[in-house]
Amino acid sequence: MRRSLILKHVPHEGPGRITQALERAGFTSEIRELWQGEAVPDSLRGYDALVVMGGPMGVSDVEGHEFPFLAREVELLKSAVATDFPTLGVCLGAQLLAHAAGARVYPTTLGEPPQTLREVGWGAIHFVASAEDEPVLAGLNAAETVFHWHGDTFDLPAGAVLLASTLPCENQMFRLGRRQFGLQFHVEVESSEIDVWLEADAAYVRGALGTSGRARVSADTARFMPRYRESGNLLLANLVARWT
Repeated sequence: MRRSLILKHVPHEGPGRITQALERAGFTSEIRELWQGEAVPDSLRGYDALVVMGGPMGVSDVEGHEFPFLAREVELLKSAVATDFPTLGVCLGAQLLAHAAGARVYPTTLGEPPQTLREVGWGAIHFVASAEDEPVLAGLNAAETVFHWHGDTFDLPAGAVLLASTLPCENQMFRLGRRQFGLQFHVEVESSEIDVWLEADAAYVRGALGTSGRARVSADTARFMPRYRESGNLLLANLVARWT
């Protein structure tokens, strides 16, 4: 069987439905709990796919000492970029992939003068490519409601193809090479995981959405999750199919 390597940064941001999609495609998954001190491998030898998950840290922390695994991840991603190794980066993972490919990563801002923005909760995403040109989008609507949880964004890496945008954050999904994808939104989550995030990062939610934000996200989750489970599973299946 093919082997996937999953790099996890915090206990409550796991691969969720990504693991299920990999299993359906014939992959086994090895999860490295970086937050517990498990090591980033020196190379991708012996693996057939790489998945880099999200977390509250950022590319701005790569040069610091609090999260020493980040610099090692960037080096691993640079080697993946050089060989078009099958790779999926989610949120922080997408930002690290963009950084490894030479792109700038920075806080999201909106308006004039620019104000920092956290994109948190449910919102529409617009696919800017057709399924004919990008098979990974086959079966999806031109716009879908997805789950967001980020404050940083990035420039599109050189040679990358933009696949999806939101109004406040243009670069939401991209393809690099043939088999590498970065997603700012969280395609992997289930309702129970969102509940955990709302508890673990309550201050982050208040900062983004105000005191009623948590209740709003919970209500929106009940409304949007059934379709998101369907569209997310489809997107993941399409993506993993590019690796087989």
